[in-house]
Amino acid sequence: MQETSAPKKRSKGFVIVLAALVLGGGAFGISKYIHSLHHEETDNAQIDANVSPVIPRVSGFVKEVRVKDNQHVKKGDTLVVLDDRDLAIRVQQAENALSTAKANLGAAEATTSAAETGISTAQANVSTIDAQIEAAKVNIWRANQDYERYANLIKDHSITQQQYEQALAAKQTAERQLDVLVRQKAAATRQTSVVASQSSATAKQINLANAAIKQRETDVEDAKLNQSYTVITAPEDGVLSKIYVQPGQYITAGQSLFSVVMDTAPWVVANFKETQLEKMKLGQKVTVHIDAFPGTPLEAKLTSFSPATGAKFALLPPDNASGNFVKVVQRLPVKIEFDDPSNELIKRLRPGMNVLVDVHLN
Repeated sequence: MQETSAPKKRSKGFVIVLAALVLGGGAFGISKYIHSLHHEETDNAQIDANVSPVIPRVSGFVKEVRVKDNQHVKKGDTLVVLDDRDLAIRVQQAENALSTAKANLGAAEATTSAAETGISTAQANVSTIDAQIEAAKVNIWRANQDYERYANLIKDHSITQQQYEQALAAKQTAERQLDVLVRQKAAATRQTSVVASQSSATAKQINLANAAIKQRETDVEDAKLNQSYTVITAPEDGVLSKIYVQPGQYITAGQSLFSVVMDTAPWVVANFKETQLEKMKLGQKVTVHIDAFPGTPLEAKLTSFSPATGAKFALLPPDNASGNFVKVVQRLPVKIEFDDPSNELIKRLRPGMNVLVDVHLN
């Protein structure tokens, strides 16, 4: 009788354990099912933040590295200093070229001043000759009058032959003087045109000299600007990544040296399956569980959806039009921002940390 009761007790205990497991599993499954009706979860999520690369604008040899790995910097702090001796020589060359251009302008202005003086002198000469021509015309008129009168008198023998010849000579002399003055005026007029032409050419030289000065001033500013780029500063407040440059190393313009993780609040990028997006909307509450700090969930909200799936931004995106088509569930990046960016725990988060997000659909 005792041997028969022992198996019965073991069988009864097994049934009780099995029933407990079935009830526990059922309760767990039901709770998960009910939870899934009101939540969407994914562990394909990471912390993200603004990361600014430090990029030089000019090439050169590194003279100093004034920061170290993981150092916190403020915007404008000096990070790296390049050897600027070559650029300093270019600045001096540009300044010398500017001085030459200014000297050329001074010479052109002096030539213009002389030309203007020549024009004034030539115009004065023309005016003087005009006055002399008018006087010569008066002399011719008077000489003609005297000649005609003496010509009539010589016929009556009222005057001597000498007096008549003197009147004739005076008339011819006056005419020759007028002819000389007319030729002098023509020459003076041509001289005025020549001087005016030279003045016009000199004015063009002044314009060219002014344009050259502006160009040289631009060259000086450009040279000084490039020289200022030899001091590489922090673009924003933040923490530096690993420093990959050393003194004496040659770097090129556009080369990424290292990065600054900005002090701005981080956020979460969660990659949900496309089959999870039906009920997800902007502004929904999100609970974020951080792998590095288990047991301390953070409250957040869904703020935006990516314009395309993650595969579309890949270096080699899949092309379903080629080869054998295999349907693969795609994931869409979703941006989630924390409700309280000033939380001390959030300040300890670093880009790349894994998290689990739980979106509250209702």
